[in-house]
Amino acid sequence: MGAIGYILLFVGALAGGFVSGLAGFGTALMALGIWLYILPPSVAVPLVLICSVVAQSATLPSMWKSFDLTLVWPMAFGFGGRIADGIIGFIGGILGGLAGLSGPPPILWASVRGWGKDERRGVFQTFNWTVLFAALCLQAASGLVAREVIWLAALAFPATILGSWIGARLYHALSDRNFRDVVLGMLVVSGLTLIWNSLR
Repeated sequence: MGAIGYILLFVGALAGGFVSGLAGFGTALMALGIWLYILPPSVAVPLVLICSVVAQSATLPSMWKSFDLTLVWPMAFGFGGRIADGIIGFIGGILGGLAGLSGPPPILWASVRGWGKDERRGVFQTFNWTVLFAALCLQAASGLVAREVIWLAALAFPATILGSWIGARLYHALSDRNFRDVVLGMLVVSGLTLIWNSLR
């Protein structure tokens, strides 16, 4: 990989970390759009799983007190009296395992349920961390995390952590309504980007 490749690796890690720090999800939505220009999917997907777990872990301490874990458990583990939450969690888990895209189903579901900023963030971040960590462990156990991925992840760590720190600071400054608008706007932009990339 040349100089441009390393720049795009850094930019993707910074953008993915920022969005994850801001919204509690989105590393894959931002980073894959950049990294797939320079990396094959077999390297980009495990790399995005690693960076997602790093970004989620870096911001958990500053968010933990505001999380309502009773909303997270049905999605993360598919049990309890909330069958619909479990179904949404299952769909997010499938997408998380395939491409690190566990966030969109719970995000849309949170909008339907009318949850506030902290409730949404708690669900997004805790659910995404759980699903993406499990997907990363399964890929590592299957031998899909090659040395190249580990090396690229080590290079991407500083940008991922810096981006997540900046995003988390912005999150604390947003109101409920602004947070909702930012999250839904990010979904629209990421969806359009994925459509554009597939049509290209």
